[in-house]
Formats: sequence, C-alpha cells, structure tokens
Amino acid sequence: MCGMVEPTETGLPRAVTVAWGMQEVSQRGPNRGLSHERIVAAAIEIADAEGLAAVTMQAVATSLGFTTMSLYRYVSGKDELLRLMQDAAIAVPEQVTLPGDWRDALRSWAGLVRAAFRGHPWALEIPRGQVSVLMPSSVRAADLGLAALRELPLDDEEKVGVILVVSQHVTSTVELELNLADEGTVAVSREGLDLLGEVITPERFPHLAPVLQAGHFLDTRPAGDGVETEHGLDAEYDYGLDLIIAGLEQRVRDVSARVADDDA
Repeated sequence: MCGMVEPTETGLPRAVTVAWGMQEVSQRGPNRGLSHERIVAAAIEIADAEGLAAVTMQAVATSLGFTTMSLYRYVSGKDELLRLMQDAAIAVPEQVTLPGDWRDALRSWAGLVRAAFRGHPWALEIPRGQVSVLMPSSVRAADLGLAALRELPLDDEEKVGVILVVSQHVTSTVELELNLADEGTVAVSREGLDLLGEVITPERFPHLAPVLQAGHFLDTRPAGDGVETEHGLDAEYDYGLDLIIAGLEQRVRDVSARVADDDA
C-alpha cells in the first residue's frame, strides 16, 4: 500500500514533518485556502464513504474543486497522503482522564484505540511501521498508554512492549470483526455439523473435535429463526485483554519480589 519513505534533509520522513507542521509549503502558484489538513479531511471522507480503494489524488482534488497538480504543493503523492490519513483517522481524544487503577486505565486506553479503528476501519489496510509511530496521533496514543502504566515497577522498554501487545490485540480484533461482517452469516445446521464430524474426528483431532461438536466454533441456530447475527467480538476482546492484564499482574509481582529480595 505505502511505498518507500521519502526522507527530508534531517532524515525524518517527509510525512512526519508534514504531520507535525514542520514542512514549509511552496509559495508558488495561487493559494486559495488549500492545506494538507483539508486534503486529508477530504480523502478521509471519501474513504469512509467508498473505501480506501476509492481514494485517488484525482478524486480528492475533484472533491475539493482543485486540479490534481495543486495537491502536490501540500502532499508529495498518494503514499504520503495515506500516511497522513491514517494518522488523522486513528487519533485518540487530546483531553482524557484515565482511571486511577492501572488495570482500568489500560482497558480505557485500549477502548479508545479500538473506537478509533472501528470508526475508520480502512486505516487497517495501511501498513503501520517506523513512520507511523512518529506521527502525532500515534505519539499521543503511546503517551496516553504509557500514562496508564506509569505506576508499574517496569522499565520503559517493558511498558512500550505492553502497549504494543495491547495495540496488536485491539487491531486484530477489529480486523476479525470486519472479516466476519464481509463474510456474512454462516449458519451450519445440526446435520452439517454431524457431516463435519465425519472428517474432524476425535481420532484425528482429539482436542478440537469435542469443541466443534459442542457448537462453540459455528453458528448452529436454524436458518431463518429471525435472530440477527452480530459480528461484534466484545466477549473475545475482553477475554484477551483480561489475559494480557493477568500476565502483566504476574510480571509486576515477579519484579516486586525481586526488588524486595535485592533490598533484603
């Protein structure tokens, strides 16, 4: 989706300097109120309505009433535009008061990140890497995540690792929700489940076969029963976050015990 990074003289990627307002815009040609913020906002509007594939430099320029060439005074090309769009789309609120308990604070932070991606799911189609972590929204989100962990007796590297793991859990859950929604409802009858049981047998798959036969993997409600299938994964999302927090609690206990031993 995004190609090679265009660097500036400082070595910082151009998209980063544009997002932070460090990049001067050429004064050549008429300036009729166009800015990279307006360009990004228009591109996001197109992506929200029609999907990321519909975002082209020409489509964005047309929506703003400008020529395509005029956009290049503000963004170097589509790759840079996509990076700027992603950063603007996944922004967390600037003013947030986190709960006092770190567990609740971490859940609250994860919820904010989840809401941002759910609001603009096309952002998941744009690769995230070294450039994205330097963008304003990512920096703000990371700072807030670290604030949630500020009282824990962990070093900075470990705390960064925690927010990365939680971020991956959040984005993978949102992505799975999207995939399930695109796939539509797959309601397997009891007969279909029995048919699967002939190939997914306890002899071949001793651990999974009982789970499948219990109906935990598939929707086995009768077709046309009038029940709408929701593709929300709230229970799975919460369970995964609980597991991460439980592991972190154990890590904190281990660190505290080691510090106590060293002080003894």
